[in-house]
Amino acid sequence: MAVTERARTNHDELFPGHVSTLTGTDPELIEVFDNFAFDEVLQHGGLDTRRRLMVQLAAMVASQAHAEYRVMLGAALTVGVTPVEAKEIVYQAVPYVGMAKVFDVLHITNDVLSARGVDLPLEGQSSTSPQTRMEQGLAVQKRIVGDDAVEAMYAAAPPGEQHIQRYLSGNCFGDHVSRGGIDLRTRELLTFAMLVALGGCDPQVKGHTAANLRVGNTRADLLAVLTHLLPFIGYPRTLNGLAALDAVAPSTDVAASTDYPAGR
Repeated sequence: MAVTERARTNHDELFPGHVSTLTGTDPELIEVFDNFAFDEVLQHGGLDTRRRLMVQLAAMVASQAHAEYRVMLGAALTVGVTPVEAKEIVYQAVPYVGMAKVFDVLHITNDVLSARGVDLPLEGQSSTSPQTRMEQGLAVQKRIVGDDAVEAMYAAAPPGEQHIQRYLSGNCFGDHVSRGGIDLRTRELLTFAMLVALGGCDPQVKGHTAANLRVGNTRADLLAVLTHLLPFIGYPRTLNGLAALDAVAPSTDVAASTDYPAGR
């Protein structure tokens, strides 16, 4: 089997002039993978190159695929993902994946950006203060999850668990999701990608499927995310994500959105 012309072209867009050492040690596997990931999958994915790389990076953070993340971060920067966007993907992962898994990825990101001549720290993207994080976070949470759903979570939590609900509003949504640098619709795609890649998050995947639809993404956008993640996270977690998508938004065969903000 030879690598197809389309696979080679799409691969070269991300890794210009690079030839993997695995082509010498594992040529059969690389031919199969490149033809699948860089040709066959791209015929059905539907996301533009930048958003495709962003959701794949998010999934790699969740998967702790450090070596592949480093390589794909370089590719993402090559095709126009900005340093701010790259950092915001990592910051977005903290409340969903946990700092223990994000720590090494943050250092890898800093190493890659520094090697490319990017001065750190980058311009801050926080939109809240200690005084406003709870109020603004709750507003963002209600926009994403829905007023009734958020109020129901607070109402259902016993007194000893109310602090967890406040953490969700003030920390997850106030400190992280409300940040600038990436628009809210793209942030929800990133969250969906992280939760699917984590595995064991079926209720949250369903919740953020509905949240994606609420902020303007379509079923086709989410199916495109799953399609683009498949080569990197495998079939079991992809199929679990697909089951959640089908449960919340049954197929209507609608095309993926094309009206994202410019530069996103």
